[in-house]
Amino acid sequence: MQLSILDPKKAIWQGMSKEVKLPTADGEMCVLDFHQSFVVRLARGSIIFSETRIPIKDGIAFMRSNSLTVFAQT
Repeated sequence: MQLSILDPKKAIWQGMSKEVKLPTADGEMCVLDFHQSFVVRLARGSIIFSETRIPIKDGIAFMRSNSLTVFAQT
């Protein structure tokens, strides 16, 4: 899937990933290729993908058409 992680000032990361783990208020959410469309509010924690960990304070994630966009406060 196409992954874009953005904060208010810049793009933190953009590229392809097969699996992304997101911190949500209900716990960790694992997103795989071709996941069903969703919008979810993120909680304090780390976005994890391809052995990369990005700590965030909060944010929103939006999945559609095999593209995951994350707007986050880092």
